[in-house]
Amino acid sequence: MAEWLPLRDVARRAHDGRAVGVGVDHAAFLRRVAAWRHAFATQPGSRWAVYLDDTVEFAAALYGAWHAGKAVTLCGDTLPDTVARVLEDVDGLAGDFDDANGARRIAAPAADVEHTGDWDALDETATRLVVFTSGSTGDATAIDKSLTQLAREVEALQSAFSDVPDDAVVQGTVSHQHIYGLLFRVLWPLATGRAIAPRLFFHDQIALALADGECVLVSSPAHLKRIPDTIDWAPARACLRAVFSSGGALPEDAAIAARQQLGVTPTEIYGSSETGGVAWRRWRDGAPSWRALPGVQWRIVDEQLEVSSPHLPTLDWWRSEDRVEADGDDGFRLLGRADRIVKIEERRVSLSALERQLAVCDHGREARVIALPGAAVLLDAVIVLDNE
Repeated sequence: MAEWLPLRDVARRAHDGRAVGVGVDHAAFLRRVAAWRHAFATQPGSRWAVYLDDTVEFAAALYGAWHAGKAVTLCGDTLPDTVARVLEDVDGLAGDFDDANGARRIAAPAADVEHTGDWDALDETATRLVVFTSGSTGDATAIDKSLTQLAREVEALQSAFSDVPDDAVVQGTVSHQHIYGLLFRVLWPLATGRAIAPRLFFHDQIALALADGECVLVSSPAHLKRIPDTIDWAPARACLRAVFSSGGALPEDAAIAARQQLGVTPTEIYGSSETGGVAWRRWRDGAPSWRALPGVQWRIVDEQLEVSSPHLPTLDWWRSEDRVEADGDDGFRLLGRADRIVKIEERRVSLSALERQLAVCDHGREARVIALPGAAVLLDAVIVLDNE
């Protein structure tokens, strides 16, 4: 069993025999952290956006930036509009970015740097991360988080799911560039000493990877709803120890089918970029209720969920836009949204923003968009045309 490392101590010194990635031990990881720290330390500015496809290299860049005193912004992708938006708030870009209008950039350091082994622990309050999420208007909103919040959430995950083997390889289909993937595929594994595997995309890849040894799978409803029965999942069932899903609710039929194919009942995580993890559930017999993660308190005010949590900037009550009801057994059930945001394949979609876009299209004057519920959410639009 690997020693538990608080997030503030992950890059202080090397730990013999500790894994970070598949084929990457802790000492090799710290040499990459040191290389990134040097690269960031030579650059001006305190705010940097980081994007790297390689999860272990991303983790090294993240800790290198933090130990260089930089605040890190998670860039969800490198599309031109995304990069343009992020550049409004950062001093430079680090990682797999193309040249972006002359912005200051750091590419991955070519050479490792020896880690001196005597670094100070990170200051949990001063170490910062920025993630972006869409608000009720559909506009991207920056969410500033401290390492304190991230550390408390990782500790809550370990407390709630301590039965996950410490030596299980962490396989995943979700990006580490978003908060769910960051927590489950980067930060929690770094704290526990679990090896981080490269991201998976296709079900045949997933089946082969899961059959390669004891592992857990960090996934989403988009993948779990589409598990094909044309693949032999028996080898995966022999190795898989846990399945996590987040980004949207997993329908009962998909949860049951996933359990039959993978041999493990998926554990769903409910939360958001703003709140971090709030609660979890597992489908068994009938619709399960959501149970709060350790340290999280909740209440219902005006039929909407309010949360007090160490994963938030303060312990003040934070009101979500989710309508809920208590189930009478210390849990709650979701009843839908109070605002006009819907989830389609784990992506927030603002109906109001869609209406504004449709109304300014050629010959559009007004528009109204509604979500049609079902196994797959569909959108329906009514558009008022101009006189022409």
